[in-house]
Amino acid sequence: MTTEPSKWNVTDIPDQTGRTAVVTGANSGLGIATVEALAGAGAHVVLAVRDVKRGEAAAADVRGSMEVRRLDLADLASVREFAAGWQGGLDLLINNAGVMNIPESTTKDGFEMQFGTNHLGHFALTNLLLPHITDRVVTVSSGAHKMPGSPRIRFDNLNLTGEYAPITAYSQSKLANLLFTLELQRRLAESGSSVRALAAHPGYAATNLQSHDGSALRRAVMRVGNRFMAQDSRAGALPTLYAAMQDLPGASYVGPDGLGEMRGAPTLVGRSPAASDPATARRLWTVSEELTGVAFPQPASVPA
Repeated sequence: MTTEPSKWNVTDIPDQTGRTAVVTGANSGLGIATVEALAGAGAHVVLAVRDVKRGEAAAADVRGSMEVRRLDLADLASVREFAAGWQGGLDLLINNAGVMNIPESTTKDGFEMQFGTNHLGHFALTNLLLPHITDRVVTVSSGAHKMPGSPRIRFDNLNLTGEYAPITAYSQSKLANLLFTLELQRRLAESGSSVRALAAHPGYAATNLQSHDGSALRRAVMRVGNRFMAQDSRAGALPTLYAAMQDLPGASYVGPDGLGEMRGAPTLVGRSPAASDPATARRLWTVSEELTGVAFPQPASVPA
């Protein structure tokens, strides 16, 4: 009689004592579940959150070494302030924060909110912190990057002015996350850095994201889905944690192993052809540098 090997979970996270991690959007959902797992393994975790009081309230319920710092990804001045205040090494940056399917709005810098928050904010943060990062960057994407309708980067209208649709904007931002990871890894490898860039998606996880959907009908449908179909936030955080801990190649993409990648244990998964195009990734990087005023720096692990 053979015993099926157990699937990867938080108990497989190695000792993180002496390591430091930043988790964006860390006061609820996938973020706080990620914090809980990392802090529980001994890491010092910085909760990078827009609302410090909410972050402190969330951290109070988690055991381990933590601190809360303000970060508003929809405001590039806040991103710069957060990065400028960083001192010392940073082992792990987890770009987890995001907004989903919200009504049309803009960031403080005038970008469409989903693209500006989910992609541009994390693009700027990563590059500004990269001189401190010593291990890896994990960016949370979504299966929505390959929604029906062939999501693409609308280079001619990134803000979707005059053609805004919440799902289209969300899909574009999640596609951008994967293209960012692809080009970041290329640049890291080219520079000789040992830092790795990876991406993950949670499958269908019940979080606060769904409650902000711009459609009342979709909110109602997702309330039912969250109750009867979705994984909880701890299960949804496992792909991110797997990408952060396992010895995987740069640019790897991790998601659940179940039907339709909706739930299950973390494993390597595929991405759409649009998310695998190096030319589009390079073009998006150039545009993102122009929009944010932030460029790729010398990574920390490159020998002087």
